Amino acid sequence: MGLYAAWRVWWKPNVAVSPFGPAYLYIRTGSSFQAVLDSIRRQDLLIDTEAFAWLAEHREYPRQVRPGRYRLEGGLGNDALLDKLMNGQQDTVAFELNAFKYKPQLVGQIAPQIEADSAKLRALLQDNSFLRRRYQLDTTTVLTMFLPGPYRFLWNTSAEQFLDSAAAVHRRFWTPERRRRADSLQLSPVQVHVLASIVQRETAKPEDKPIIAGVYLNRLRQGMRLQADPTLLWAIGNFGVRRVLNKDKLVDSPYNTYKRKGLPPGPITSANRQSLNAVLKPATHDYLFFCARPDFSGYSDFAATYAEHRRNARRYQRTLDSLKIRR
Repeated sequence: MGLYAAWRVWWKPNVAVSPFGPAYLYIRTGSSFQAVLDSIRRQDLLIDTEAFAWLAEHREYPRQVRPGRYRLEGGLGNDALLDKLMNGQQDTVAFELNAFKYKPQLVGQIAPQIEADSAKLRALLQDNSFLRRRYQLDTTTVLTMFLPGPYRFLWNTSAEQFLDSAAAVHRRFWTPERRRRADSLQLSPVQVHVLASIVQRETAKPEDKPIIAGVYLNRLRQGMRLQADPTLLWAIGNFGVRRVLNKDKLVDSPYNTYKRKGLPPGPITSANRQSLNAVLKPATHDYLFFCARPDFSGYSDFAATYAEHRRNARRYQRTLDSLKIRR
């Protein structure tokens, strides 16, 4: 092979330059070299695919195809590209995990981001034996393991690896200091997550979160029912309700905190760090009740007595009536 021919095959820029920026080559676990070539051709990633294929054979790449998500900068030559692929120098996937209420919503967020099989992930989230053995959780409490926020994964992360990574983030959150705070409240980490999920559904206002957490902790200490509307909405399966009716409070569910004392068996949403910290550092007060303010500001009015709470509730209900909000 002459010098020009060698340069053309080894080092000549071959990754197509796109006005839209770098392209990505996705290689699934177990892919053959032919599958890699088919993907390259399908996406028109290279200027000269045959030159790449020849050098790949020469360097024995077909025997060591490594899965992953590879960022292909325009102008990269075949030799440099093969170095990247053979060394597994794949790009990571960064994404934000948003709060979710149900396991299918978690799977729906994760499936587009990584290679993990969505059916396998759904199955693992429903496998009590696996969850207890691996994380000391069950199909109800496993949602406490997922903290909303930024995550970064290799694209070829499996379902098990994703769960292990989420568990590692969860363990890092639960520092010795946070565990001591939970102990001082006579709550387990799982119970903190459950209560934080209620606080999170009650308000988006950071100032109100510790106060609401304090209300529920006061109720738990006094043996009162939580009577938390968000748990009732979980029980009836409708989070879009603006006005809880008396008939809703009759639903037979372990999440109906109007009928059952104590915390529900699991979270009603994935609690974020702000809500968790509000439970771990609650405001100290004698409030036992709260009600949304009638100005719809998102803040709450708090009360220590039922009589005061009734006055607050009537103001809010009159506003709903004036706006003809029946449900």
